[in-house]
Amino acid sequence: MTNVTIYTRMFCPFCTRAMKLLKSKGIVISHIDAGMNAAKKQEMIQRANGARTFPQIFIGDQHIGGCDELMGLERSGKLDALLAP
Repeated sequence: MTNVTIYTRMFCPFCTRAMKLLKSKGIVISHIDAGMNAAKKQEMIQRANGARTFPQIFIGDQHIGGCDELMGLERSGKLDALLAP
């Protein structure tokens, strides 16, 4: 299974929605709560090429973007191929 990393913050409905979709597919998520951790937030921004919104999602080393981009991949039928080992 492909490694999925998601940077989140507490009480973020978009984070919850993205994690729910990934978990429904049986994906094990490396979850990083970066909302109140300045070092982790800076790490997220650097990995996401400056993106500051939550969540930021990575499949393997590929930056997917946020919840909207993840849902777009799902709607277009491209997400499962990215998640395949």
